[in-house]
Amino acid sequence: MKAIIINKPGGVDNFEYIETAKPEINSDEVLVQIKAVSINPVDVKVRAGGGIYQVLKNEHPLILGWDISGVVIASGADAAFKSGDEVFGMIRFPGHGKAYAEYVAAPASQLAAKPANITHEQAAASTLAALTAYQAMTRHANVKPGQKVLVHAAAGGVGHFAVQIAKHLGAYVVGTSSVKNKDFVMSIGADEHIGYQGYDWKSSEIKYDFVMDTVGAENIDKSLDVVKDGGVVISIPAGFNESQIERAQAKNVNAVFFLVTSSGIDMEVLAAWLSQGIIKPHVSEVFDFNEMDKAHLQVESGRTVGKVVVRL
Repeated sequence: MKAIIINKPGGVDNFEYIETAKPEINSDEVLVQIKAVSINPVDVKVRAGGGIYQVLKNEHPLILGWDISGVVIASGADAAFKSGDEVFGMIRFPGHGKAYAEYVAAPASQLAAKPANITHEQAAASTLAALTAYQAMTRHANVKPGQKVLVHAAAGGVGHFAVQIAKHLGAYVVGTSSVKNKDFVMSIGADEHIGYQGYDWKSSEIKYDFVMDTVGAENIDKSLDVVKDGGVVISIPAGFNESQIERAQAKNVNAVFFLVTSSGIDMEVLAAWLSQGIIKPHVSEVFDFNEMDKAHLQVESGRTVGKVVVRL
């Protein structure tokens, strides 16, 4: 099978296309012929030597990628899926996913059946980003009907799912983005939009029960400016520095940094919502497998609306 490996961290010129054997599967795994993978900021960070690269650097060959959609072609004795089933999920995160390949051995417990009403490209897009938003909202923030929720970078991968999920959970949702993406943010269910450029966060009279930050750095300070006393701020890209932790403690704010984890149970919830049209992925660009460098550069630009997907 074809696979893309990296032998050292760096730029997209370090991608190497190789021919290698199909993986063997354990009793609790399925062999999936991959139809599409989605590319996330974490893929870009690991490729460059950041993020969780230190966890993976001793894997040889190192095959990036975690988000898959495809067809089961072989099934272990203890796996819930059978040959021919269409499945999708985020596999082995934050471990060695090995998704940049034509076939992958995937734990069956981390997959869900792909809804019939979406394509493999849409399914692959609805994995890590959607899981991150879902786990943040339900496990850490416990979003309830009537709460005010602020989603930073609401036009991005995690952000556009966060808006939809928060709205489904009954919250009043405000999303930030550039002004040019206002219509998109409103179209996915936001009640209000904030153009982040030049906005005076310190003077904002609106306070939020929950703020989801997908940007990090000084954006965490902006989030702390507008969260209610006793509220929740979740920052996805990085943790909180000492001064930010002190600010959060002074307001009795629950400041959370977490890594999304693979979960077939959570994927089944998302699959149901996708099937019902409650959440809809926005795939802005689809690249071929031999264009992985272009896909990474697009994500690295930080200007992607929704998701970038690579098809096989």
